[in-house]
Amino acid sequence: MIEIVSATRLTQDPRIRARLAFRNRKGLPEVYNARIMAADSADALVFMHDDVWIDDPSLVDQVLAGLARYDVIGVVGNTRRLPFQPAWAFSDPLFNWDADTHLSGAIGHGQQTRGEVTTFGQAPADCELLDGVFIAARKQALKAQGVAFDQRFQFHLYDVDFCRSARQKGLSVGTWPISLTHQSEGAFGSPSWNEQYRTYLEKWGD
Repeated sequence: MIEIVSATRLTQDPRIRARLAFRNRKGLPEVYNARIMAADSADALVFMHDDVWIDDPSLVDQVLAGLARYDVIGVVGNTRRLPFQPAWAFSDPLFNWDADTHLSGAIGHGQQTRGEVTTFGQAPADCELLDGVFIAARKQALKAQGVAFDQRFQFHLYDVDFCRSARQKGLSVGTWPISLTHQSEGAFGSPSWNEQYRTYLEKWGD
């Protein structure tokens, strides 16, 4: 069994059977951490944005297979981390893309299911950073090492911070081939993003 944890501002659709925080105004880490700590949550937790199409008919099998190999998995990520790196794909605060040799995974983009897929590199691959659009983790591994999402990063940088925390505590992180379509491109460089990035630098120093 896996449990999908997400948050949305939409009202509840009775056809949806998932662990969603409807009409959400909380930061994503608060929503996610609640399920990490919940006694009734599954050991395989999937933290996912609410603007994602799940295109993979074998999602459960893929997540369980990925978490049999890694403590934390994502669909796209970076095999290295550089000083002051602001996101999994960028090498510097100017949002220059990192070299292809360090990127892993694939993801679709578009407003409909099965959007155009961008392949960044081979997956599975051991990674340092993952894109927060989709992160799955073994709850018991997180709890055993005291790893959680930092609630200072409400909607930006929480994924970079989470992956650094996981790696710092010795957890394994990697990409896994799961088919998704993401509708949005992110808000890099926005005022709220810049504020969160300053908080991130204050915490980590680089």
